[in-house]
Amino acid sequence: MATRSGAVLAGGAVSAVKFTVAALAFTAAYAGLSAYGTANSAPAPATGATLSARETPVTAEPAAQALAAGTVTVGALPTEPGCVKTFVARTILVNPDAGRTVSYSWKLARWSPSARTWRTYLVDHSGFAGARETAEWEATISGNPGWYRVELAAEGAKTIKSDRFRVSC
Repeated sequence: MATRSGAVLAGGAVSAVKFTVAALAFTAAYAGLSAYGTANSAPAPATGATLSARETPVTAEPAAQALAAGTVTVGALPTEPGCVKTFVARTILVNPDAGRTVSYSWKLARWSPSARTWRTYLVDHSGFAGARETAEWEATISGNPGWYRVELAAEGAKTIKSDRFRVSC
């Protein structure tokens, strides 16, 4: 009889340990999600810029393209081994009020055939102070072929969208 109650006690201790580990994992996940939600809830800075664009196709040599205010160019860098592709988006931003800071964001969007909509793949935020800025952003896509486009947005201005381009392995 003593061995049977000892086995039940040992089984109960194992269950208690499993329950404690599960509770700690749940608490850690909840704390992580709470911190993530808090970090994403910060309001965006209130700045504005006037942007316009002429859509251009992806080219093999981004450095050879001439930049001008109101245009966005997307070029592919030399391919890396495997299915890793790096693209460079460039534009010249003009600040209508050179005394204020302009905040802007780049977004790489991927076409979702099932949802039939563009979905955010990568995002980057930046800004500058002054009258003009040559903005450049490198986005790397690894092992995810499909249709993509680059979007540039500044608060108070229309979002600029590039032509779509295909990434294949």
